[in-house]
Amino acid sequence: MDNLIIKGLELFGFHGVNQEEKAMGQKFIVDAVLTMDMGEACEGDSIDSTINYAVLCRELQNVFTSEKHDLIERAAEVLCEYVLMNYGRVDKIDLTLKKPWAPVHMPLEYPAVRLVRERHVAYLALGSNLGDREENLKKAVEAIEGSSHTSVLKVSKFIETDPVGYEDQDPFLNGAVKVETLLSPKKLIRWLLSIEEDLKRVRTIKWGPRTIDLDVIYYDDMVSDDEEIVLPHPRMHERAFVLDPMNEIAPYALHPILKKRTFELLDEVL
Repeated sequence: MDNLIIKGLELFGFHGVNQEEKAMGQKFIVDAVLTMDMGEACEGDSIDSTINYAVLCRELQNVFTSEKHDLIERAAEVLCEYVLMNYGRVDKIDLTLKKPWAPVHMPLEYPAVRLVRERHVAYLALGSNLGDREENLKKAVEAIEGSSHTSVLKVSKFIETDPVGYEDQDPFLNGAVKVETLLSPKKLIRWLLSIEEDLKRVRTIKWGPRTIDLDVIYYDDMVSDDEEIVLPHPRMHERAFVLDPMNEIAPYALHPILKKRTFELLDEVL
């Protein structure tokens, strides 16, 4: 993969724990390596097929001064998020943020932080059987799309399904969503749980009625037995209400353990 390198970009910002730093501001230096495919630009020689780094540098300055942060870790994270969420050509960013005027009162060239961030593709399952089911699902999708770190790429149609596990409850409306996210698996599931909480989900009966249910089905091709988030979802291949909407948006997605595609898994449960 190819790299666009920005080295020694001087930005003025108001970041620091001390109030004087937030009031007076100081110089920061950014080094960034953007991983992207430059094949089209190399062949076509058109600015439209690559990133205009002059424009990007000005945008980074605007982002850098739009907020004040205590930590350079947070300031660097915001820059990474901006690049990845606004430049679809960039697959990965390796960014170093230096603070040469840091008030440490000792001989020091600079303190700095280095962050490496990249895009991840995840598939989510959605379900609801309380209240206005369709509205609940739409609100969940809107909450996901409205974040600074996750974007919605595809949304399936919503289908009505019979309850599984605990059957003495109303039918569900189910769907699937393909997203691109900067979050790790653990951060992603924790964030989805916070969306469930915002939409008034209450957990009283296992597999019982719920206003909203959000599950991570796939995260890239990762396999994980972490108790907080098992990947891929351990029961997704047994559930038509997951596979049916998944098949609409990702029929050829490959189960990383079973080595079967969505349409094959769906055929087995129908």
